Amino acid sequence: MAYNSDSSSSNSLDYLNTSLSDFNESLERVNARNRRNRKLRHTLASTAVSLLTSPIERPILNRWYVPRDREEADLRLFNDYFSDSPVYKEDIFLRRFRMHRHVFVSIVESMSEYSEFFQQRYDACGRLGASPYKKCTAAMRMLAYGSSSDAVDEYLKIAASTGRECLLHFVEGVIYKFGDRYLRKSMREDVDQLLNAAQNRGFPGMMGSIDCMHWEWKNCPRGWKGMYQGRSKTTTVILEAVASCDLWIWHAFFETPGSCNDIYVLDRSPVFTDILQGKAPPVNFVVNNNEYNMGYYLRDGIYPKWATFIPAIKLPQTAKHKLFTTKQESARKDVERAFGVLQARFAIIRNSALAWDTKILWKIMMACIILHNMIVEDERHTYLNYNDLMREFIEDRPINQAGSSNTDVQLSMNPIGESILLRYMEKRNEIRDRDVHKSLKNDLIEHIWQRFQPRGT
Repeated sequence: MAYNSDSSSSNSLDYLNTSLSDFNESLERVNARNRRNRKLRHTLASTAVSLLTSPIERPILNRWYVPRDREEADLRLFNDYFSDSPVYKEDIFLRRFRMHRHVFVSIVESMSEYSEFFQQRYDACGRLGASPYKKCTAAMRMLAYGSSSDAVDEYLKIAASTGRECLLHFVEGVIYKFGDRYLRKSMREDVDQLLNAAQNRGFPGMMGSIDCMHWEWKNCPRGWKGMYQGRSKTTTVILEAVASCDLWIWHAFFETPGSCNDIYVLDRSPVFTDILQGKAPPVNFVVNNNEYNMGYYLRDGIYPKWATFIPAIKLPQTAKHKLFTTKQESARKDVERAFGVLQARFAIIRNSALAWDTKILWKIMMACIILHNMIVEDERHTYLNYNDLMREFIEDRPINQAGSSNTDVQLSMNPIGESILLRYMEKRNEIRDRDVHKSLKNDLIEHIWQRFQPRGT
């Protein structure tokens, strides 16, 4: 076959023209894309310059604020309760504040001395803050009515967070200022009054009655519910207390988990600490011609048979036993009455506890007990037959006798060589002596029968 050079040259020329045409088209596309990019960059640059140079109107986000008229609320509270001619008289004040006006005013003054929180000051805006009367009133309303911190906002114009702070600072201040006086241990004069009142009721040597009360804890952490849940299937915290016939609470031990019974609470309680350490005032009395040197408490059936506890007879058969049981149950109700009055005065204890920490619960409980004792001290002269008992106590009290309330209390010190541990164990054995318990109980049964036996028997 012959080779055609003209045909081969024409094919090469066509291929070259096609490649050149494709190259020109690609170059045009690249140039067009570059022109578009330059135009886009110019547009973006001009837009950015305009945005940076022109002012932008942004919306102003204001903080949420409740316009409370604090000054008007302070003036209204003062005119309603604390002015010379208040709108609400003493009986309404007593019902709403659980105490007389002069007692509450003394508490407010003490709170102002205790913390700057209760002092009326100017805030950062130059406005006068809440008065100490308003803050203490908010705390008392939450304690007395068991209401939330938000419930006091409508009348007192205090936010919920401020109300909670008022409550915490108030209970801490009450414990700090009044705890030493109204949660004190029984002193010499106190012991003489208790013994005199017990003698008139037919129980010589009785120092009061002891029992426990449960406070339901609603917000108990889930991990602790097994420890604080008792047989009632609700989480509770236990208060152990000793009360006298005038409802004064002499001993208060709180924060024991609700799964414990009264015996386990007693094992943890410091109710006999002063006796074990030799710091308690001496108690000497005679029952049925037998002398005893240690006071006792009336209790229910679950407590152990110690020399310091006198229970009732579970199934009394004879007339003596029935009379003793009646008198013992009647006198032992003092602590039950004290629990009832405490819960009636302070509904926060009657309702479920909403705090998350047992330390806060302890502060609230101790503050309520202190306020309860302050009210008892202020109102006990109005109790039936109380003035007669006090007059008899003052007339029968020995004057300037060693160990009496008119002389300084001096604690006798044992010889240095005697071991402290041996003294402690000796006192412990005296407290837990079952023979003394049995003997004292029999003497009390005979004493009450001789004094209160029905006629014709």
